[in-house]
Amino acid sequence: MCGIAGIFDTRRVLTPEDHALIERMATVVAHRGPDDAGTWFGGRVGFGHRRLSVIDLSPNGHQPMSNEDGSIWITYNGEIYNFAELKARHRLAEKGHVFRSATDTEVLVHLFEELGPAMAKELNGIFAYAIWDARKNELHLARDPFGVKPLFYTWRDGRFLFGSEIKCLLEDKLVPREVDLQALHDYLTFDYIPGEQTAFRGIREVKPAHRMIVDGEGRVATQRFFDLSFEEDESLDEPRVVEKVRELMDQAVHRQLVADVPVGVLLSGGLDSSTCVALMKRHTGEPIHTYSVGFEDASFNELPYARVVAKQFGTIAREVVVTSGMVRGLLTRAMDFLDEPYADGSAIPTYFVCERAKGEVVVVLSGEGGDEIFAGYETHAAYKASRWFERVPGAIRHGLIAPLVHALPVSHKKLSLEFKMKRFLGGQDLSPQAAHLWWRIVLTDAQKRALYAPGVAERIALEEPLRHFDDAYGRCRAKDALNRLLYVDSSVFLPDDLMIKNDRMSMAHSLEARVPMTDPDLAEYMSRVPARLKLPGLRKKHLMRKAMAGILPASILDKKKVGLEMPYSRWFRSELRDVLEDYLGRERVACTRLFRPEAVTALVNEHMEGRRDHGRALWGLLNFMIWHGKHIG
Repeated sequence: MCGIAGIFDTRRVLTPEDHALIERMATVVAHRGPDDAGTWFGGRVGFGHRRLSVIDLSPNGHQPMSNEDGSIWITYNGEIYNFAELKARHRLAEKGHVFRSATDTEVLVHLFEELGPAMAKELNGIFAYAIWDARKNELHLARDPFGVKPLFYTWRDGRFLFGSEIKCLLEDKLVPREVDLQALHDYLTFDYIPGEQTAFRGIREVKPAHRMIVDGEGRVATQRFFDLSFEEDESLDEPRVVEKVRELMDQAVHRQLVADVPVGVLLSGGLDSSTCVALMKRHTGEPIHTYSVGFEDASFNELPYARVVAKQFGTIAREVVVTSGMVRGLLTRAMDFLDEPYADGSAIPTYFVCERAKGEVVVVLSGEGGDEIFAGYETHAAYKASRWFERVPGAIRHGLIAPLVHALPVSHKKLSLEFKMKRFLGGQDLSPQAAHLWWRIVLTDAQKRALYAPGVAERIALEEPLRHFDDAYGRCRAKDALNRLLYVDSSVFLPDDLMIKNDRMSMAHSLEARVPMTDPDLAEYMSRVPARLKLPGLRKKHLMRKAMAGILPASILDKKKVGLEMPYSRWFRSELRDVLEDYLGRERVACTRLFRPEAVTALVNEHMEGRRDHGRALWGLLNFMIWHGKHIG
């Protein structure tokens, strides 16, 4: 992986001050690429690059890189797994293109000469790139189908700035540091910021599976180059699908082992990462390095399962047990890598497990994406159960069952029965996509408006966060609602939440994280599989379990999904109570002019007294306050 940055000024030639700014924009993401640094300036455009050497470790892979006559320049972050295949298929060498390296970067340069921006749809990999086409005076940007690699941009006075991380753009001190209120409104619903928006007003992110062209007049054209078809093939049967899924997963893992550096696996003990280990074992004769994370709280700890897999496949297993003290020490530093509020509880554990991997491997495989294509979340089973529950007479559902469930005492255990039952009932009588959001929601619209300081909600016409799910649900061509919900997760939750953690926490340690379950061939095939085969009864990830039967231990195939999360709800009432009360104290909250201090205090008190579990909401507010103090102040 690498860090990229650049400026395109549509009005004038870049000045020496601009050159220095591009140098700083690249330097600030040196953690993404510690092996080499480079810049290129060409009139009104300039690129900066930081390189993490993974393929062709020689100086020949230096970026920014150009074609033979300097008419095409690229700065690129990522890995193209099918670059050798593309080079051969398009006969690039036979057509006279000169190759000075064995890198995927140089294939992109010459492939762009042949195909132009249409090149993006042929790429199998994880990528974010910027290409300057001097022949047409155009800047081209693109981002991979599932948003594994980030790419941010902003406009200022006719100047287009871009970078791998938001901090690149903030190196320009004229870029405003203002809170985007719509992004805040969405963040408090999701604990992450969905879509193109960022926490900073005026800074945007290139959408996954999209390419962008900025021409010499400052006109911008954006086009989607990849989408899952979800054209369900009702002729498919389970035996044929299981065989094909096994083949495609194996192919995906094998593809993503291409590297000239050591490769390991982030092994959670769950089905996805365990599958990565099992399939990787088929393609390497060397012991696999695995890295696992756990907790002292047994309901959050999956280390026993990771150990089962490590023993089965003879891995060199490394472990990290994350404590509240470790989290306390990292809280503010983590924001240096995130650049915006982000409250997925898996981020900090991922930071520590990647820290453990650093120095032993340069590339790690990770299991993100499996739940989205194989129907692995509780919300997928909840949708199906809700259709059955609808048959129960309303008088019984609302008059008898609901009061009994809401009378259950609050539990701080992970995914407790009490939590799941209360959430499940709240999603009844909603549309599939609205229920899907409700089962994951952090703060409701009413709760958020009660938190806002007077006038905040009225500054702009706030849109409902549900629009993100509505847009994806409506865009999907699947006939079955469950498949549409899988598309929602692949389009929103996967790129806007999971990939943030995957990229930022691995790159903090100069590690390249690859995600085989997002392989386009695998994801597209699974999009065409009927929902009835994906979730028979309430058995989540049924097809994946069948495909790995006889390969993975039975204890892994049969275990319930836990997922990587921290016990912050309990920590807030004990070890981290002082941290929470400090950052969410009345004075700090009042200084933001965004929230009512008394409303935030009431939320904290409800949690401390055990009347309600506000752990996720408080973790989100805590991370927002840390970000606000660092960047807005």
